[in-house]
Amino acid sequence: MAIPHLTWARLARVNGLLLALLAASVAAAVTIGPVALTWGRVFAAGGGPNPDAVILFQTRLPRVLLAAIVGGALAISGAALQALLRNPLAEPHLVGISSGAALAAALALVTMPVVLGQAIVAPVAAFLGALASLWIVVRLALVGARVDPTTLLLVGVIYNAFTGALLMFLNSIADLYQVHGVLFWLMGHVGTRGYPLLAALALYSLAGLALLLRHARDLDCLSLGDERASELGVDVERARRTAFVAAALLVGAVVSVSGLIGFVGLVVPHLVRLVCGADHRLLLPASYLAGAIFLVWADTAARTVLGVTEIPVGVVTALCGAPVFAYLLRRERTLGGS
Repeated sequence: MAIPHLTWARLARVNGLLLALLAASVAAAVTIGPVALTWGRVFAAGGGPNPDAVILFQTRLPRVLLAAIVGGALAISGAALQALLRNPLAEPHLVGISSGAALAAALALVTMPVVLGQAIVAPVAAFLGALASLWIVVRLALVGARVDPTTLLLVGVIYNAFTGALLMFLNSIADLYQVHGVLFWLMGHVGTRGYPLLAALALYSLAGLALLLRHARDLDCLSLGDERASELGVDVERARRTAFVAAALLVGAVVSVSGLIGFVGLVVPHLVRLVCGADHRLLLPASYLAGAIFLVWADTAARTVLGVTEIPVGVVTALCGAPVFAYLLRRERTLGGS
């Protein structure tokens, strides 16, 4: 299927449609839960506190908004990594970035006071862990002067196993309260956060999106290969360094508040690329909005599918993403052998 040329009208049309779908998803998701809510009761006038309004605005809406922000950040991180590594299977969780960020954040929680660790040290540690993990995995996956896709996946598997073992070690030596924090990073969980934190995280993720959009042409060129990108006038090392840091910042921020949530950065950019094409001027914002929609509904399923028993949203995304990953891996091997 031919992808039409990108115009401002098409850019606005696609993103406008996704924005409308996101708004509808948020409006629908906040009414779903153990206690059924209706907008009429939420805004009904009364003499005392409105329990429906309390549930909506203090519990469900912050959680749904956090899911949207986390999903968007993970999706654009995956889209950037796939261009940088020229590998449609690249994703923060699969290549070890998320697990490295989680390990660093969990280490901060275990070694620092609770308030200081959660408010200050954990986000910084998660970013540094994500950046260090990205550097390690890419260096180990180099074959000659380029990153080999198959080697990258193998290194990612090994690195995830290594960081998982270290997380289990931390879990074994921590006290009961700290163990709960470590398990939080392992399972992936979108909880209720305050609106100030949500606003800061939203601005942070949108700043990361803006930075990547500024280098959208560079990402288009880098997806063709370093040599071709240089011929097209791209400062390859500078563009790669900027995009790597932006992806690590986004992943670190997300992991510091939601733990390990995998496959969002794999599934969403791939589907958006199939529908909208590979032009990063459209792929990045569309992936952000589509990732937000995906995780809003994944978290809604996680908190409602078993009634009052809640499951980690990371379990839901893995159940959705693992079959897609298997399909993509098989397709890549088939195309590589043809």
